[in-house]
Amino acid sequence: MSQPLSVSIGSSTNKGVKPVNQDFIGSVTPKEPLLSSKGIVLAMADGISSSKVSQVASETAISGFLADYYCTSDSWSVKNSAQKVIKSINSWLYAQTRNSPYRFDKDKGYVSTFSALVLKSNTAHLFHSGDTRIYRVSGKNLEQLTEDHRRVVSADVSYLTRALGIDQAFDIDYQNQLLEQGDVYIIATDGVYEFLKGDKIAHTIANSDTLTIAADSIIEQALASGSNDNLSIQIVRVDNVPQYQLDEVHQLTMLPLPPSLSPRMQFDGYEILREIYISSRSHVFLARDNDTQQTVVIKVPSTELRNDKQYLEHFMLEEWIAKRINNANVAKAVISNRKRNYLYLVTEYIEGISLNQWMIDNPKPKLEQVRTIIEQIAKGLQGFHRQEMIHQDLRPANIMIDSTNTVKIIDFGSTFIAGVTGPETEEAMRGTIRYSAPEYFLGQPGTQSSDLYSLAVITYQMLSGKFPYSAKIAQANSVSAQKKLTYRSIIDDESELPAWIDDTLEHALHMNPLKRYPVLTEFLNDLRQPNKLFLAKTKPPLIQRDPVMFWQSISVILFILLIIKTV
Repeated sequence: MSQPLSVSIGSSTNKGVKPVNQDFIGSVTPKEPLLSSKGIVLAMADGISSSKVSQVASETAISGFLADYYCTSDSWSVKNSAQKVIKSINSWLYAQTRNSPYRFDKDKGYVSTFSALVLKSNTAHLFHSGDTRIYRVSGKNLEQLTEDHRRVVSADVSYLTRALGIDQAFDIDYQNQLLEQGDVYIIATDGVYEFLKGDKIAHTIANSDTLTIAADSIIEQALASGSNDNLSIQIVRVDNVPQYQLDEVHQLTMLPLPPSLSPRMQFDGYEILREIYISSRSHVFLARDNDTQQTVVIKVPSTELRNDKQYLEHFMLEEWIAKRINNANVAKAVISNRKRNYLYLVTEYIEGISLNQWMIDNPKPKLEQVRTIIEQIAKGLQGFHRQEMIHQDLRPANIMIDSTNTVKIIDFGSTFIAGVTGPETEEAMRGTIRYSAPEYFLGQPGTQSSDLYSLAVITYQMLSGKFPYSAKIAQANSVSAQKKLTYRSIIDDESELPAWIDDTLEHALHMNPLKRYPVLTEFLNDLRQPNKLFLAKTKPPLIQRDPVMFWQSISVILFILLIIKTV
């Protein structure tokens, strides 16, 4: 069994010759499931010496970050989670300065540098603002990974160009790199690195029994070298890099695979009622919980893929996703208090029909019927997007309409989760060809715009019974090939749809994801009423709308020109 991410940490901070230590450091190594979902965090802040309250700023920055980062959604990416927390801290510090006697002098306000290192799975995530530095030990020396945000005016005068609390608008540098066993990272303030060379720091770490001893020794050496500032250093060594990203899912995949299921069979506290469908990827059954009498859907891995570890982890991610999306338009997971003895999924049973069947039953739906269904699907998609998830396989077969006409998205087997999976681990092509966004055929990762494209294809199909592009789209695996494809207008001689609906669909179905609607709500709005840009480009010229006004305007212009020429 693969071991989880493990590290060794050593740290030390000292006020040095200063009366107050305006540095603040902190680290958190959580237990599972946070270890897998959020990672290990080290952070450091250095208050500016011109301020009497900057130690409050540095302590607030680190304490707040270490607490709030672990409260963000575990489906969010590290980058998104950290940046949201850091920007919130910056806003609070800026407001404190604005409401204090120092509001007209930022150099005396609540200002501090900020640097953080988040180690999650096999990746190091670096966040940085100011002149506290993050290094990586490289051989017998140090490799500086961050850039100082400090402008030097002269040998005696310099100032920070970016730090927490300076401005309301705030940007923080971000980068990530793959972890390897044995990697050593360092975060240090200028009271250390300005007075001790990198080779001496690397030598001290390599020849110390523990990282804590090394950190204390480095502080002592910097003081002996004449450091006149606060001194802080954090050292982390990567002892083990895991082979998986989510412990909860990994543990579930270690369960025994289910036996072959059949109607009337008793299985792990459920009675199998009937088969719903069998595919090459999964077997799905209708079942009844013996304890609650609730009718549920049980999904088990397909026989052909039971030895595929990656497939099994993707399979169990569906339950992980369903647990975290609380949305009326998304199928929910059913959680049992009983011990699970096999690897399978349980979701709510939706009594109704698929959108695929609905379209067969309603070949010529009214526009309002289509709008109602599409708006509900979009609300479900927003539930995914708010959690930084991309569904990636939106199609009529994965959408159910229940007996109350509530629309629900099902089947999350292709879903990309920013906080769990990375683009480098995802397959280049996800979803079903006729509904997949063009960027997938180019080998590009999916985005929220990709889900919007799939939703627009479904809208187009519901209104016309056809698809917006020819089947050749599947072979268009270059930008030049995609540019040769032509959008098929939904308007024909028999169509009663308004022209602006076609314009809306063409916009949402653009080959270039950057030229589609930026958000789902704009697409939905334009399905309800004509876009102003559409009205502007379809507006007839003035000579057709009001010939009298046109010729009056021409006459006025000619009269003015005649006067100017006469003068």
